[in-house]
Amino acid sequence: MPVAAAHPISLRAAERERLKKMAYGHKTEHRLRIRAQVVLHAAHGRSNARIARESGLHLDTVRCWRGRFAERGLGGLNDRERSGRPQSFTSIQVAEVKALACRLPAESAVPLARWSCPELAVELTTRGITGAISASTVRRWLAEDALKPWQHRSWIFITDPDFRAKAQRVLDLYARTWQGQALGQDEYVISADEKTSIHSRCHPTLAPGQARAMRVNHSYGRGGALAYLAAYDVHAVKVFGRTEPRTGIAPFMNLVAQVMSTEPYASAKRVF
Repeated sequence: MPVAAAHPISLRAAERERLKKMAYGHKTEHRLRIRAQVVLHAAHGRSNARIARESGLHLDTVRCWRGRFAERGLGGLNDRERSGRPQSFTSIQVAEVKALACRLPAESAVPLARWSCPELAVELTTRGITGAISASTVRRWLAEDALKPWQHRSWIFITDPDFRAKAQRVLDLYARTWQGQALGQDEYVISADEKTSIHSRCHPTLAPGQARAMRVNHSYGRGGALAYLAAYDVHAVKVFGRTEPRTGIAPFMNLVAQVMSTEPYASAKRVF
């Protein structure tokens, strides 16, 4: 069977310069470097067999890129566009997934407080909206559409009829005002609270590093549950803290004594 004659290659000055940069440039992708070298060798009148032998390439590879350049020029050295993997889901199905994610699980008689991606994947299959679908696919669709149904925000509905008056006093103090008068330099506002059941982790937290998230051990060493009481000077941004074996008025008064025995609070005109 006769072998097709090699395509003759004739280069313009601009093409030769561009090919040299591609063939010997340090930042050129390997595949493009090889293709450019094939064309440059061909432009010197070398046969396909000689180019293949000297470059270690298959003869068909040399013939392919020599012919592509002869037909299309520099653009022929790029990869052809591929159709890619056919879509497994339609745009209608994707829209139905997002619509379901925006509805409360209770509307579907599902005993969940909020949807998770694995639960959504199961519900989609159960309803017949899609066939088998992975949670990662659902997560990717929602992330692309900025929908994150697994996130939630809670709030406290106010039931105290005197809330406005009570809150006004606190907010005034935060603004350094009491009964319409500005607080003096020797008057201070302390916010105090307590947190029960403080434990220590069994292993120390590891700081994040390159390509590694922070690692936090999930287990605690109880060692006896302690209560942490804290007092915060809201204007000086200063914190006083202590631990107590339990909460109550006596531990709270220990915190008060700790603060009030310290300057400038010990000699202050007033401490709220």
